[in-house]
Amino acid sequence: MKLYNSVGPNPHVVRMFAAEKGLTLPMVDVDLRGGENRKPPYQDKVNVAGQTPALELADGAVISEITVICEYLEEKHPTPSLIGTNAEERAETRMWTRRVDLNICEPMANGFRAAEGRPMFEPRMKLVGAEGAAELKAIARDRILWLDGQIAGRDWIVPGRFSLADILLFGFLAFGGVVGQPLPDEAANVKAWFERVKARPSAAA
Repeated sequence: MKLYNSVGPNPHVVRMFAAEKGLTLPMVDVDLRGGENRKPPYQDKVNVAGQTPALELADGAVISEITVICEYLEEKHPTPSLIGTNAEERAETRMWTRRVDLNICEPMANGFRAAEGRPMFEPRMKLVGAEGAAELKAIARDRILWLDGQIAGRDWIVPGRFSLADILLFGFLAFGGVVGQPLPDEAANVKAWFERVKARPSAAA
């Protein structure tokens, strides 16, 4: 296997997930800022969506989308479990991962693309306007505060288990912190959770 890697939160999530598994994935760096991901040979031979990361398998097949790559790595290397050891655990992890992805990661990323990241992304994709960017950031902030209440009294997003949901959210909140979307001051539970995840060796992957 080899991982097509770049800057940004998406590859960070996969690298961190792999590190938690004790896996070392050979990497091919893709120049995201220079647009290498949006033109051949990457876009036609690796990932038609023009995104990173992508995982090339031993037989030459390529899979993309961060949660899909993580699911694949979990199936191939089930220990330590980061999604679940049975149907019930897997469903619970996927539920929280979905909530994190749709409610926080997506509006946070799209708010960045339409604001601070606009010079790079505007030639590449359709973006909302400046007012929409502010609203997307506000949605992400509101959902972080919602999550703050949900995780009160527990260490991890999924009760009792460090999981893909934690890795996904950490990757995006770490990114948000350096692109103008810091954690709300009143999100004390999420801030404490963030520091717990940051202390894991995999966070530096």
